[in-house]
Amino acid sequence: MEIGVHTPPLADESLEGALAYLSDIGVDAIEPGVGGHPGQDHLPRAEHIDDDAAQQEVHNLLEEYEMRISALATHNNPLHPDEERAETADTELREAIQLAAQLEVGTVTCFSGLPAGGPDDDVPNWITAPWPPEHDDALEYQWDVAVDYWEDLAEYADDHGVDVAIEMHPNMLVYEPHGMARLREETNERVGANFDPSHLYWQGISITDAIRYLGERDAIHHVHAKDTKIYEEQAREKGVLDTTAYDDEPNRSWLFRSVGYGHGEDHWKDVVSTLRMVGYDGALSIEHEDSLTSSREGLEKAVELLERALFREQPGEAYWAE
Repeated sequence: MEIGVHTPPLADESLEGALAYLSDIGVDAIEPGVGGHPGQDHLPRAEHIDDDAAQQEVHNLLEEYEMRISALATHNNPLHPDEERAETADTELREAIQLAAQLEVGTVTCFSGLPAGGPDDDVPNWITAPWPPEHDDALEYQWDVAVDYWEDLAEYADDHGVDVAIEMHPNMLVYEPHGMARLREETNERVGANFDPSHLYWQGISITDAIRYLGERDAIHHVHAKDTKIYEEQAREKGVLDTTAYDDEPNRSWLFRSVGYGHGEDHWKDVVSTLRMVGYDGALSIEHEDSLTSSREGLEKAVELLERALFREQPGEAYWAE
C-alpha cells in the first residue's frame, strides 16, 4: 500500500513544488485535480491532452521525486438538469479519462452526479425517503437518467482502459454502498468506488462492513483517507443532516477532520487491514478538508498516522497454519 495525497490543498505550489514537499514528508502518490470542484492547478487538461512533450515533463517530475499518480480527479455533476452544466461536467470527465489513458494512469475519481426530480425540474434533488410517493417516483426517474448516462460513460472508460472511481457523496445519487453496487451492476466493471469513509461516518455506516461489502464485489478502485468527527451534543439536538456552514464549527453536528482526529489509530489500522483482506493494495489518498488545522499540518499528521497503520510489504506465507 502507499500513502497518497489529493493535491488541491497545495494549489499555491507548482506541480514540482508540491511533489518536492510531499516527497519530503513521505508521500508516495498524488491525486491531482484535472477539472470540476478540485480544479486543475497542478495538471491542466488542455495543456496535457495529446501533448507528448508536456506529458513527458510530468513523467520526468514524477520520476525525479519517486512519485506516481494514483488517479486523476474531476468531481462534478454530469447529470445536472442544466444542459450546459451537465455538458461541461461530461466533457471534464471524458477528457480526464482520455488524459489518464495517455499518462498510463489507471483511475479517474469523480461523483455519480445527481439529476433533477423530474424532466421539467431545473434543480438537482437528493431523495432521502420513499414517501410521500412522488419522491419514490422521482428516485426512479433519477436512476433511469443515471443508468442511461453511465452505461455510455462506462463503455467509454472501458475503451480507454481506465477505471472510474465514484466517491459516495450525499447530494449525489450514489451516496452509500448499495447504490454504488447497483450502478456497477447496471453498467460494467470499470465503474467502482473511490472509497471515502468521511461521508459514510456521519451516515452511521460501518466503514469496515462497507469495505467488505464492496470488496466482495471487487468494486473498490481507489481510496481516500479522510476522517469525520460527529459532535454528539449537536447531533442529539438536530441530527446529522446538518446544513450549518462548514466554517461554523462549534454549531455543526459533524466536521471533516484530519485522519486520526475523528477516529483513532486503532480504527485506521482496522480500515487498512480490512482493505488488505478484500485485496486492495493501492494508495490511501489523503484528502484534507479539516477547517480546524492548516493544510500542511493536517496532511503531515495524517501521513504520520498512516505510516504506522499501512502495510508496505506483501504478506508472507501463513507457516503457522501448515
